[in-house]
Amino acid sequence: MTPSPKGRLGYNAALILSALEAGAGYGLDVIDRTGLSAGTVYPALRRLEETGRIAGEWEEEVNAHTKGRPARRYYSITSAGQEALSEAKAQIAARQRSLGWVDSHG
Repeated sequence: MTPSPKGRLGYNAALILSALEAGAGYGLDVIDRTGLSAGTVYPALRRLEETGRIAGEWEEEVNAHTKGRPARRYYSITSAGQEALSEAKAQIAARQRSLGWVDSHG
């Protein structure tokens, strides 16, 4: 059974979705963009893919081997991921306003 895509995003998941929002990337791209460790990113990518918030696709092995490396799995944010990220951003903004960290007038 596939886990439900509903539910609040954790900080790391939101950070990963935000990194992918800029464009498709592979695991090391996400690590570089977020500053998170591989031990955090790769399990999170699997969970996000299982819940339909991101889509992953392996590159053609021939292309990778031509460049002298193993094939990479490229990830992109889905519409469900975009929706979850938008909700997370709104929740973060509301929390910041309630703490007085952001001017709510501007």
